[in-house]
Parts: sequence; C-alpha cells; structure tokens
Amino acid sequence: MMDDYTLPFWIYLGVLTVFVGGAMKKILASHLSAAPPLVAWLGATVLAERLWALCLPAVLLLALLGLACCLYSAARTGPPPALPAHGKAVFITGCDSGFGNAAAKHLDALGFQVFATVLDLSGDGARELQRTCSPRLTLLQVDITQPQQVQQALLDTKAKLGLKGLWGLVNNAGVCVNFGDSELSLMSNFRGCMEVNFFGTLSITKSFLPLLRQAKGRIVTISSPAGDQPFPCLAAYGASKAALNLFINTLRHELEPWGVRVSTILPSSYKTGQSSNHNYWEQQHKQLLQSLSPSLLEDYGEDYVTETKELFQTYASQANTDLSPVIDAIVQALLSPQPHVRYFAGPGVGLMYFIHNYCPFSISNRFLQKLFLKKKLMPRALRKQSGFDLNLSLHNNNNNNEEKLK
Repeated sequence: MMDDYTLPFWIYLGVLTVFVGGAMKKILASHLSAAPPLVAWLGATVLAERLWALCLPAVLLLALLGLACCLYSAARTGPPPALPAHGKAVFITGCDSGFGNAAAKHLDALGFQVFATVLDLSGDGARELQRTCSPRLTLLQVDITQPQQVQQALLDTKAKLGLKGLWGLVNNAGVCVNFGDSELSLMSNFRGCMEVNFFGTLSITKSFLPLLRQAKGRIVTISSPAGDQPFPCLAAYGASKAALNLFINTLRHELEPWGVRVSTILPSSYKTGQSSNHNYWEQQHKQLLQSLSPSLLEDYGEDYVTETKELFQTYASQANTDLSPVIDAIVQALLSPQPHVRYFAGPGVGLMYFIHNYCPFSISNRFLQKLFLKKKLMPRALRKQSGFDLNLSLHNNNNNNEEKLK
C-alpha cells in the first residue's frame, strides 16, 4: 500500500509536518510573540498546500522554502544586547506587596536607582525593602488617588535626580475590590476601581511625563486581560482596566515622536495582595450581602452569592506564586533596545488572546466561561422559573395522555 505513494509525496508530507509542528509549538508556548509568528506559520502552510495543489515539482517547492528560510535567517539577527541599568532611575507605584515589591528589589539588584511608592511606610513591605535593598532605593509614601501626594512625590524625585531625567515609570498600583455579577456589585466598587486603576495611574503618568520625555525613557504599565476580555463577575475591575488600556495605547502613539517607549504587561493569575487573605473574602462577602436590596437578594439567592465568593477563593488559592514572568517582562520593557508593545506574562495568556482574537465568538466565549468561574448554581429566580416550566410541561403531558385515553 505504501508503495503507491511517490517520493515527492513523502517529501511534501515531511515539509508540511514541520510547518504544522512549528505552529503547534507556538500555540503551546503561549508567549507575547506567539500570535504573529503563528499566523505566519499557518499562512506558509496554506501556501505550501496551494503550491502542491498546482502540481509544482517537489524540488522547486523545497528550493523556494529554502530560499524563504535563508531570507528569514538573514533578516532575523540575534536580539541586541540589553541596555545597561547603571545610572538609570525608575519610579514604581504600589510596592507594599506583589509585583511592585518584587520588581523594586530586583531592579535595585540590577543597579537601577529605584523610587518605590508604598501606602504605609511602616508596613511589612516597606520595612522589607529598607532591609534588603541598597541605599539607592528611595521609599515614598504615596496614595496615587491623592493629587497632593503625587505632586509631593514628583518634587522629592526631582530633588534626588537633579538634572537627570527619569528613565522608567512602572505603573503597578491597582485594586480589584469586587466580586459578583454586575447587578450585585456596589457602585462604590465601580468608582473605587476606576479611581485607583485609571484616574490614579493617569495622575501619576501625566505628572512624571516631563521627566520621562527628558530622558527619552519608558512607561511600563501592569494591566490585566480582564481589560480586553469580558471575565464574568469582574465588571468593575475589567472596566477600569479597559479604560487604562485605551489610555496607554493612545499615549504610546502620542509619545513616539518624543522617543518615549510605552509597554503594557498582561499577567496571568498570580497570588498577590489580598487574594490569599481569607478574612478579606469573608468581609467582602458580608458587606455585599448587607448592601443588597431584599428584592435582589430574593432574585439571586444567598447561596448563589456565596458560591461566587467560594469560587473566587478557590481560583485565588490556585494562582501562581512565582512572580518571575512578570518581573522579567518589566526588566525587558525597561532595558530592551526594542521593547514590545505588549508582554504576555505567564502561562496560557498568549493562547487566551489567540483564541479571543482569531477564533469564532462562540469558541472564545465558551473558552472564557470554562477558564474562569465554573458556576453550578443559577440565580434563584431562574431556578424557580425552570421548576415552574418543568411542572407546567409535566402537567401538559399528563393532560395530553388523559385525552388520548378518552
């Protein structure tokens, strides 16, 4: 049977396997640069298929593919060496814990002059930075939602820098204060997320832009996939990050003539901040139940709200504790001669965006539902409606059976 296939067929099959294998490798890698090369690989595969369909001789086909590979290799040189960190100053917000705290320690170790903002100068995070970092690091108490504190931080930073500009601004500070359906979320949660994640970051960025333009520096913003994709029960957080993403993308175009590079980092799920604090979840849950009107609580049911809280707790407990992908992305965005516009930091984020951008809506929607909160309960009113419809259907069937017996 195998003798029926000619040598050119097996050569073609081998070439096609290489292309498809390369495409699958890009999918499984799921990094920032996965989507464009993946599309290129798939396009090349289709091209090879079309050329074969036109009965192009296998030898010529291989010659064309070889030429393409040579041109690609000639154009793609190795990555240029990273810029030196010594002598460069970086301002980082939200360094009490999580990404900000880890980034401040790592950038200080690399030789940066770090300005790290914290909410509490006497807190554990601030004391850890003072204990472990070099004298180059400066701690500043800043609530980014308070304009006076932002301006004071700018004055303190200028005083330390002298005539030198600011090389990097890392917008890390952010909050996620809600969990639950949009209808159940407090208006104060929507305003709180927007105040910190959008307006606070906007205030810091606008204030420090003159120093960044002076140094032709970098702006690196920690955002979230929730700002691009509709994660259930994260409407307040997602809306604030969506506004932030649009602002940062607009800023990237506007600052290009000034030589300021702007990058966004989109992390996967990590254990930071209050995510592993059991008391935090219980307090948020209690506050939500107390704030709901009797009619809303009746329609949704306390068990439905409790299940959402438990799902969030479970999801947070399973989050990644290794923050290094995000920290590495921050370093690359600050020191790469050609920084990426977007960095997908963590496993699965690149795949998620590929499915969201290139797959049909029905597939991406189902993927998002399966990926995040897997709810089993429906709101109480829908359960009652389903029970009523089922009883009505059984009643109609019984009536029909009785009529047939007559």
